[in-house]
Amino acid sequence: MTTETVGTEAGDARITWHKAARARLVLAVGHGAGGGIEARDLRALAAALPEHGVTVALVEQPWRVAGKKVAPAPKTLDTGWRGVWPALAEPGLPVISGGRSAGARVACRTAAELGAHAVLALSFPLHPPGRPEKSRAEELLGAGVPTLVVQGGNDPFGRPEEFPEGAYDLVEVAY
Repeated sequence: MTTETVGTEAGDARITWHKAARARLVLAVGHGAGGGIEARDLRALAAALPEHGVTVALVEQPWRVAGKKVAPAPKTLDTGWRGVWPALAEPGLPVISGGRSAGARVACRTAAELGAHAVLALSFPLHPPGRPEKSRAEELLGAGVPTLVVQGGNDPFGRPEEFPEGAYDLVEVAY
């Protein structure tokens, strides 16, 4: 495991690399608005995937690196993600853009623009709890690359049956 600080227009971001010995691709994963890269699912990916040829890059957004408690506006999150992309793509391998919750939204919004090969969306926040009319489905549907959503069956931010039809795959997990 190695750590790299990357300057972005939104401030310094941090990448924690979990490198595969013979990497075939990079999975870059951003955290949610309420937590960091220590989330269980992100740590599980970092622990399990390198032995299968996947380098995992856990990306801490600039606001977290700066010690702030509240995430900034989506535009600022996207700016931070764009700023780390050259470092993520530097190994010359295909990059899958991923994220948990707010990080999944960032990955979807920026995937096509940045040239991601695919998106992994963990706990995609389809809508605020109890507010299905405030749908964020357009972000998911607009990813423009193959997308896999891994969603908890009881997620208050959107249960699997609430997701619209679209060009993505959805896997329901117990949660």
